[in-house]
Amino acid sequence: MRSLIAEAAKELRQKKTKAEEMLWVKLRDRQLCGVKFRRQEPIGNYIVDFVSFEKKLILEIDGNPHKKIEIKINDNQRTLWLRDEGFKVLRFWNADILNDVEGVLEKIKGVLNQ
Repeated sequence: MRSLIAEAAKELRQKKTKAEEMLWVKLRDRQLCGVKFRRQEPIGNYIVDFVSFEKKLILEIDGNPHKKIEIKINDNQRTLWLRDEGFKVLRFWNADILNDVEGVLEKIKGVLNQ
């Protein structure tokens, strides 16, 4: 029997946002620096938008709901937990991806090449 978090991740993979879809087109199949990314992946009690386990890098894509204080607090707690697990977390706004996906990719490449 699949866990609830695994089921939620599967559902999120099917209901991706336009920004997530745009970024996934550029990340999938090791297109960016030869690094494998997975999307909507469970880690602990969380589901992250994109992760490279090889590079221990998580990419989170945030929309308007993430501007609310209670969600910001949750995001901060989540980021701290993920960092404690050894991951680096990069956050981007939907608008950043929709308006300048190449600029976002350059920031990601900079981290991947460190």
